[in-house]
Amino acid sequence: MLNRIMISELAFPAILVGGGLAFEQLMAPSRVLFGNISDSWPIRGRRRTPYIWLGATGFCLMAVCSIPLIFITEKALRQGEPLAIALCSIALCILFSLYGLAVSMATTPYLALVIDLTTEKERPRAVGVIWCMLTLGIIVGAIAISITTKGLDGVTDPSMLEPALQKFMLWVGVIVLSISIFACWGIEPKKRNLGVNLENSSQEIGLKKAWKIITSSRQIFIFFCFLILYTLGLFLQDPILESYGAEVFNLPISKTTLLNAFWGGGTLFGLLLGGLWVTPRLGKLSTARIGCWMIIVSLVLLVATGITADSQGLYGVLMIFGVAAGLATNSALSLMLDLTLPEMAGTFVGVWGLAQALSRAMGKVFGGGLLDIGRSLSGPQNPFIAFSFVFLLECIVMILAIYVLEKISVSQFKKDTAAKLETMIMAELDS
Repeated sequence: MLNRIMISELAFPAILVGGGLAFEQLMAPSRVLFGNISDSWPIRGRRRTPYIWLGATGFCLMAVCSIPLIFITEKALRQGEPLAIALCSIALCILFSLYGLAVSMATTPYLALVIDLTTEKERPRAVGVIWCMLTLGIIVGAIAISITTKGLDGVTDPSMLEPALQKFMLWVGVIVLSISIFACWGIEPKKRNLGVNLENSSQEIGLKKAWKIITSSRQIFIFFCFLILYTLGLFLQDPILESYGAEVFNLPISKTTLLNAFWGGGTLFGLLLGGLWVTPRLGKLSTARIGCWMIIVSLVLLVATGITADSQGLYGVLMIFGVAAGLATNSALSLMLDLTLPEMAGTFVGVWGLAQALSRAMGKVFGGGLLDIGRSLSGPQNPFIAFSFVFLLECIVMILAIYVLEKISVSQFKKDTAAKLETMIMAELDS
């Protein structure tokens, strides 16, 4: 919703919006730090829930603080003061960075808590439930935002938008923080003996070691590249989608927020369809390939609906896009588990998570930047061409992801990687 308001209602440069939001994802490496902190520094006998609550408090506070800063930046842009614009832009990037740090502080101990409370056999089902609930949360959130922001439809005056959005965000912050506290209350048992050999059990990695692992095997590097291209091809439209609905389809704020509900609904169906039926029958690589081609088709349809400006067609295409994303994500996650050595599971998950975080950050920056380039090429009177420019480039990125996918071999990974990693680790120990 804020993406759309900043780009369409407040006329922010799309590169500023995408770049600012990218700083949230660029904080992903801090998950290593917060993982180590939650392992090493229990608070009153608990290692996870206190940090989840601190993180939730932090990102709710940053969300509330974002509203006045956005409108201060809008005023600077409107008045055209270069110094004020630069300072406000830096402040926005810092705020989104702090938001990303808070999210990392909350989510890393949360995932560690899932591991603490489940057995190896239970974890795949737990991850499935978490993904489905995450998608369901997106749907419920989108519908709730659509209902509560109907009064903002057609409003472009900053003096009216700011107080309404500030009140809205205060309520959202209070509700989300309350849910976070309630959901985690009493779920983590208090442990008196927290002495663990962190030197032996810790599998967290830094960026230097991550790059060594990525380049230690051709198959690791190939899958790392696939994850970057796939995630970039999936999220390049993320910072501009609601603005597409606003500028090309003339949809009000309450209607563009529903775009995420249709996308989320399709993703939930695609995850279930892939996990229960398609992937077991066709295999992971074939399902990933089908999902990626479906994403390309849905992006082409996304452009086609803009020609007629049919909003019902837009909702339908986003449902297809969600199903495709769900299918491809299910198979990509399954491939990720196959391309992970059990004895270094934490390390590999960290590497794959790093690939996804980097590509999501690039998606936010490039999505906004490419839209600005499209606008400069097509002119302000034809927004459809500018948005189509981004969607068609997204298709090219996904085609590259399919090309890299064809090079992946699980059997070759297991054959090559174990020996090379063992040699690398032994060399590090000797040094």
